[in-house]
Order: sequence, then structure tokens, then C-alpha cells
Amino acid sequence: MIYLDSAILEEAKAAVDMGWVKGITTNPTLLNKSNLPPEANLKQLAAISPGELYYQLCATDFAGMVTEARKAAAIIGEQAVLKIPATELGFRVTAHLSTEIACSVTAIYSPAQAAIAAEAGAKYAIAYVNRATRLLGDGLALIKEMSNILQGSKTEILAASIKSSQEAAATLQAGAHHLTVPMSILKTMTTHELSQKTVAEFLENGIGIQI
Repeated sequence: MIYLDSAILEEAKAAVDMGWVKGITTNPTLLNKSNLPPEANLKQLAAISPGELYYQLCATDFAGMVTEARKAAAIIGEQAVLKIPATELGFRVTAHLSTEIACSVTAIYSPAQAAIAAEAGAKYAIAYVNRATRLLGDGLALIKEMSNILQGSKTEILAASIKSSQEAAATLQAGAHHLTVPMSILKTMTTHELSQKTVAEFLENGIGIQI
């Protein structure tokens, strides 16, 4: 599935109008770009989203993360997917909440972390492809390693930090099950200059039914 990575309501509405975007992912940075408080923003995004809506926990202790998670789930409803950082604490929170609320473990940079995410019951393991390429040398290799580790498990790979349509396709080929991308990449994924040229030739030389 392909998700919009944004917390801007106008972008969410435009993405949903495309008809093939399956949900919306947010993070603290994206929520901060909105002129609405997070609670109000999440409510409106939940009303717009055709599927899952992701919220990333910001609390830094176990009790606080659990409380924040349940509050976010109450705001968003059944569409809620928690994004929980890939830390020792985050994995404990995931294991505690995963039977109650759908969880994803975010900011995974090693296949070992993907294995722990699966053991903790995460629905998704999130890797930042382009950022991993910059920091580790090969984000696509990370996706391939995660795919091998997670084969046969119920945990699926959601890839983020995608900077081009070519990188999006390569990430899916590497084994990612889902992508989340900003509006700019959603648009570039639908177009190719040769497609536009071919359609223009059909329109110039062809004929269709009268409307």
C-alpha cells in the first residue's frame, strides 16, 4: 500500500481524491507544520483518511508512552497505528500495547531491530530508506535484510524517507510491503514523459466516442 506522509489537511484531501492512496502517516515534525493543535489535526485527518492513520509517540518514559498511546487511539479510533521508536524502551512499549492497539516500530536501522519488532508484535517495521543510505551507505540493502528476517512473520515493512519515484520502485523491489511518501513524490510516481507523449499521440491521431 502507498500512504501519504503529511499532516497538512489540504494535502490529505488532495491525496485521498487521487483514489489510490490508502492512508496517512504523521510524525512530530509533520504535525508541527500544521496550524492546528495535534488533537484537532488528528481528528480531522482521521475523518479524511481512507485507511490507517499513524501517530508517533513523543513521551520518553514507559507510563507516559502508554498513556499517550491510549489517548491517541481514542482520538483517532480504529484507524490508529502507533509509531513507536526503535529503542529498548520502545520495544517494551510495543510488546505491552501490540495486542491492544496496532503498533509500528519506527526508525529501524538494523535487521536485528526488525526481528525484535516482530517478536514484540509490531504490525509494521518502519525503515528510512534515503536516510539509511546517507548514514549507513545502502538503504535498499537494509530493506532486503529486513525482508529476509521478517519472512514468515506477521510484521510487514513500511518504507519512509523516499526521495524519488525511482527510489520508491527500487524500495518495493527490495522487499518493502508499503511506502509512505510526501505529496510531491505521490505526484511524480504517476507521471512519465513518455506516457504523456504517447497519450498526446493518441489524441492527435485517434478517435473516441462522443460525450
